[in-house]
Amino acid sequence: MSGQRKIVLYIATSLDGYIATKDDSLEWLFKVEGDGDNGYSEFLETVDTILIGRRTYDWVMDYEKGNFPYKNKKCYVFSKTLSGKNENVEFVNEDIAGFAKKIKETEGKNIWIVGGGELLHFFIKERLVDEFIITIAPTLIGSGIPLFKENNFELELELKNIRRFNQFVELHYVLK
Repeated sequence: MSGQRKIVLYIATSLDGYIATKDDSLEWLFKVEGDGDNGYSEFLETVDTILIGRRTYDWVMDYEKGNFPYKNKKCYVFSKTLSGKNENVEFVNEDIAGFAKKIKETEGKNIWIVGGGELLHFFIKERLVDEFIITIAPTLIGSGIPLFKENNFELELELKNIRRFNQFVELHYVLK
């Protein structure tokens, strides 16, 4: 399987493990002083395909006021209710694992799984995520949407790299 594209989780979390508050707010994240764009542009150059859950897609479109931020990437949104495509994304409502395995076998750069929580849980449970790049903010928000849901499986990871962006710490793991 060498040469196959990788699915990479690139995400920020609070120190206590939440990716958003209960009401989907990320304001806590934007209050933290980083360094430049905290490696985002560098990471974005390594991917040409983006996988997004429907709820996260809706949040991004609302937050960005309809200005889709990934216009130069091939984007797939997993949805149980929408199908077809628009000028920015293609909606997917087929078997997720089969789709992920199929897209990994196509030519291209790495694949970024943006989120959200339900989609991430499925991808992690099915061992579809090859690399985890997790940026930790020095903030405790107490409750919200957890990065990792409670589960009944184990994954072994290997630490590949650690970077600091002012107050943020980036941990980069690969699936063993």
